[in-house]
Amino acid sequence: MLWVAIAIAGLVATAAAVALAGRRVLFLYRLATSGQPAPERIEYARQHAGAEVKAQLVEVFGQRKLLKWTPSGTAHFFVMWAFFILASVYLEAYGALVQGAVTGTPDFRIPLIGTWPVLGFLQDFIAVAALIGLIAFAVIRVKNSPKKLGRGSRFSGSHLGGAWLILFMIFNVIWTMFLFRGAAVNTGNFPYRSGAFASQAVAKILPDSEGLEAAGLLLHIGVMLVFLVIVVNSKHLHIFTAPLNVLFSRRPDGLGPAQPMRSDGKVLDFEEADPETDVFGRGKIADTSWKGFLDFYTCTECGRCQSQCPAWNTGKPLSPKMLILDQRDHAFAVAPYLLAGEKEKESLSQDVLALLDKPLVGEDGVIHPDVLWSCTNCGACVEQCPVDIEHIDHILDMRRYQVMIESSFPSEAGVMLKNLENKGNPWGMSEMKRADWIEELDFEVTLVDEKMPEDVEYLFWVGCAGALEDRAKKTTKAVAELLHIAGVKFGVLGPMEACSGDPARRLGMEFLFSMLAQQNVETLNEAGVKKIVATCPHCFNTLANEYPQLGGHYEVVHHTQLLARLVEEGRLTPITPIEEKITYHDPCFLGRHNKVYAQPRDIMAKVPGVTTQEMHRCGDRGFCCGAGGARMWMEERIGKRINTERVDEALTTDPDTVSTACPFCLVMLGDAINEKKNAGQAKESIEVVDVAQLLIKSVKQG
Repeated sequence: MLWVAIAIAGLVATAAAVALAGRRVLFLYRLATSGQPAPERIEYARQHAGAEVKAQLVEVFGQRKLLKWTPSGTAHFFVMWAFFILASVYLEAYGALVQGAVTGTPDFRIPLIGTWPVLGFLQDFIAVAALIGLIAFAVIRVKNSPKKLGRGSRFSGSHLGGAWLILFMIFNVIWTMFLFRGAAVNTGNFPYRSGAFASQAVAKILPDSEGLEAAGLLLHIGVMLVFLVIVVNSKHLHIFTAPLNVLFSRRPDGLGPAQPMRSDGKVLDFEEADPETDVFGRGKIADTSWKGFLDFYTCTECGRCQSQCPAWNTGKPLSPKMLILDQRDHAFAVAPYLLAGEKEKESLSQDVLALLDKPLVGEDGVIHPDVLWSCTNCGACVEQCPVDIEHIDHILDMRRYQVMIESSFPSEAGVMLKNLENKGNPWGMSEMKRADWIEELDFEVTLVDEKMPEDVEYLFWVGCAGALEDRAKKTTKAVAELLHIAGVKFGVLGPMEACSGDPARRLGMEFLFSMLAQQNVETLNEAGVKKIVATCPHCFNTLANEYPQLGGHYEVVHHTQLLARLVEEGRLTPITPIEEKITYHDPCFLGRHNKVYAQPRDIMAKVPGVTTQEMHRCGDRGFCCGAGGARMWMEERIGKRINTERVDEALTTDPDTVSTACPFCLVMLGDAINEKKNAGQAKESIEVVDVAQLLIKSVKQG
C-alpha cells in the first residue's frame, strides 16, 4: 500500500504541474504569435537544415559561445549537460514509482541499458560536476555583485533573486537524487552494481530504510515538478526556448545584413506601402515579430552583451540586456490586452489600459530615446549572446518607426540625410569631386562610364569617405597603387558612384537606403560588374550582404582580403623594413559582422620590421570606434567618447602606430589621438594609418 500511495501522490502532482506549466506555455505561444509573422525565419531554417543541425550541435550542445568565458562557461556546460543526462534518472524514478505500485518493489531498470555501469557513472559524475558548477556560479555572482561593482557588473539590472532561486532548485534536484539513489542502494533496488560512485558513497551514511527510499523518490520528483513550474515562469525559460532561438536566428550570429522592413511578414514596397495600414518598424510592442518575442523569452540576463557594449562601457544609458528585458516586461504587462477579444478589452483593468498609452520609445516610454540613439551597431552584443538574441534588429526596427513615422531623431543626423538625398554622400559635396583623388596618382585609372571593359577584373568601390575625406583618401590611393603594382586591372565609377546607403539604413531611414541602393544596383548591373573590392567595411557589408535583397549579386571582397592574397601569391612583396610597434584596431563591420580578422594581421606580419601588440579587447571582443550605426554623424553628448576610450586602450600598448582597415575608424581614432596629443597625453609621432598604407610604404620604398 505504501508504494500505491506514493505512486498516486507522484502522478497526481505530475499532472498538476504539467497542467500549470502547459497553461503558461500556451500563454507564451499566444503572446508571441500575436506579433508580426516572420515567414523568412522558417524558410531559412528549412533551406539550411544542415547548417541548423550544426548550429544546434555547436551552439546548444557544444556551448561554443559560453565556453569563450571559461570559468562560467565550463560551469554552465556541466549544469546544462546535467539536465540531459539526469533525464535518465527521472526515467528511473518514474519507472520505480510505477513498478513499486504494481509489484510492491520499486526495482526498475531502464530496458536494454538499465544496469550498464557506464550510465550509472555518467549520472553520478554529471551530478557532482553540476554541484561544483553551482558553487562556481555562486562565487561568480558574489564576486560580480552589482552592489560591489555597480555598472561594472554584468549582472547590473538583472533579476538577481530569481537567479539565486534557480541555483537553489538545481541544488535540491541533486541532493534529493543522491538521497533517493543512496537509499535504493541499501534496499537492493538500485540498478547499478558498480560505476555510480557518489550514490554508493552516500549509501554508506544512510540507514537501510524502504520508507527513506520512498520519501527520497517522492522528494526528487516533487522538486523537479516545482522546478518545472518555476522555470516556465522565469528567465530560465531559456532552457526550452534557447534551442528554438538558435534554430531561427540569422547566420552568422545574427550579424551581417540588416533585414528589410516587413509588414505582415511581407517585404514593404515603398511605392505601395501605407503608414496607416502597414507596419513601419516598431512603434508598439505588438509590432514585434514572433522571433522578437522569442528573443524576449530567451534572454538569460547573463549580461555578457552589456559587459561588451561600447555605449554601456562609456557611461551611456544603453544596455542591450535591459533593452530586451524592458520590452519583455512591457509585453507581459500589456499581454491581457494583446490576447483579449474585443468584448474582453472593455473589461480590462485601468492599469493595463494606462500602459497602452505609454510609448514604446519616448522620454517617458518603455525605451528612452538616448538608449536607442546610443547604439553603434557594432554587434558586440549579438556576437557575445550565448542564445543568439539579435539586439540590433530590435534597435533598428524602433529607429525605423522613430525616423520614418515620428520624424524623431538627433537633429544633426537630419543634415546627413539631406546630403544623402541631394548629393549622394553624407558630406553634401559635389559628385564630381569623387574622382579628384585620381589626379594625385602617376598612372591612369579606368573610369567606368557605361560598361566595364573586358580586361578590368575588379570594380574598386571607393566609397564616400574614400573619395571625399582627406585622411581616407590616403587609403584609397594606397590601395590603387598596390593594385597597379600587382597588375590587377580595376576601374572606378567616379561621379556615377553614390553612397551605399549604410548610414541611412542604420539610422532607420529605410526609404532613402532603398532609393540609394536601387540606384547603385542599377548602375552596377548595367555596367556588368561581377567583382568588387571595397575599402570601407560599411560599404563592403552593404554591397556583399544587403544589395542581394535588391537584386544586386556580386563577388565582394574587402581590400585587406585582396591585398593579403596578392602578398601570399608573391604579386606584392614588402621589402623595406618598417621598424615600428603597431597595435591593430578591428573595425566592427569587417570583424564581427563579416568575420574578417586574419587578413589585416597577415599583411602586417609580412612587413619586415613591424612588431605588433594586441589591445586587451581585440578580435571578436574588439571595442568599437564609435562611428557605426550612423553615429559618425551624431554628436556624442553622454558619458565618455567611445573613440577616446578606444584610444586610451591603444595607448596602453605604447605603439608607434595604430593601424586599422576602415575609413570611419581612421577618422574617429585619428581625432581622439589628436586630442591626446594636444593634451600632452600621447607622443607627437604617433599616427593612425590603414593597413594598406603600411603595405605600400614597405612595397614602394623597396
